[in-house]
Amino acid sequence: MKLSQDLKPVSYFKNNMAKVIRKLNENQGTMIITQNGEAKAALIDIKAYEDLQETLAMLEMIAQGNKSLAEGRYRPAEQVLNEFEERIEKDFS
Repeated sequence: MKLSQDLKPVSYFKNNMAKVIRKLNENQGTMIITQNGEAKAALIDIKAYEDLQETLAMLEMIAQGNKSLAEGRYRPAEQVLNEFEERIEKDFS
């Protein structure tokens, strides 16, 4: 979907709500709703919304990891793996 084609006034949405929702679900798209010529809202199908939420969650985890790294709050992987091996040996021997 091209955003320029999916820019509709609120009156169009009101009069064609079922059609708009069906089109969004079929094309996994977005529609921008305008009011008095200004963009006021964005409609997005549920699959695209879920994908967006997953992407945002991943970006948040990356940002947290970068912050921890910058603050020096990390341990080398080799150290962590050695600790796991020690725990496994202790618990299962």
